[in-house]
Amino acid sequence: MTQLTKHIAVADGITLGNDLPFVLQAGPCQIESREHALMLALEVSDICARLDMPYVFKASFDKANRSSLGGRRGVGLEQGLAILAEIRETLGCPVLTDVHTEAQCRPVAEVVDMLQIPAFLCRQTDFVLAVGEAAAASDLTVNVKKGQFLAPWDMANVVAKIESTGCRKMALVERGVSFGYGNLVVDPRSLYEMAKTGYPVVMDATHAVQMPGALGNASGGKREHVPVIARAAVGVGVAALFMEVHDDPDTAASDGPNSVRLDALGGLLAELLALDRARKALGPER
Repeated sequence: MTQLTKHIAVADGITLGNDLPFVLQAGPCQIESREHALMLALEVSDICARLDMPYVFKASFDKANRSSLGGRRGVGLEQGLAILAEIRETLGCPVLTDVHTEAQCRPVAEVVDMLQIPAFLCRQTDFVLAVGEAAAASDLTVNVKKGQFLAPWDMANVVAKIESTGCRKMALVERGVSFGYGNLVVDPRSLYEMAKTGYPVVMDATHAVQMPGALGNASGGKREHVPVIARAAVGVGVAALFMEVHDDPDTAASDGPNSVRLDALGGLLAELLALDRARKALGPER
């Protein structure tokens, strides 16, 4: 990784940097209920506390990009923000969620620690600027996902748009590249190329194994490949890993096929933590 990495303070005790121990961004794909979100946030927080791993809870109040009109979208803005605020207050856990319209940016920025730009919206200039402006006004960090249609070096243009708003706190997220129909592939070189911007890089190890629209009216996925992608990313050196986590993925409202099972998370993270320590002990790549 580049030696010019920025260290981005997300919240107390949570700093993103390609040369720092990785942060976990994890939670269900969408908020299914208050009780479910709080349960998962608590369980994952406890796992990370045992591993001394910094953790940011992530979940969407609205999954606006669904394969079909009948796809479940979540609890909505008002209820979702109340749940995220409760998790943040009661667990002391930073929270991250995505926004989908310009109008959502300011209200969401009042509640969360990180605003996320979905992959399909990363080139929508007015929307990207609105996210950057909201983040800058509240001193928040932007998690911006690289579109499945973009080359990694194209993210420099997205960075420039966000920086134009005065926002200097962001992380760039790899989540795979479209390859044929209903499939994604990950090129680890993308992590290296995006790090040239100087900003922290995140590997979305679960959306990367998604198979968009593969089930006809919903997306499929290969959750058994999540550890493979995560190990490869940690081997390159990343600031964070993003993961969908669910206690019963087969009944998840969305992205169940590519979600990590809650009961498998601790073992996977312990392995990745050991790899991360070994990789970063070597120092920056030259």
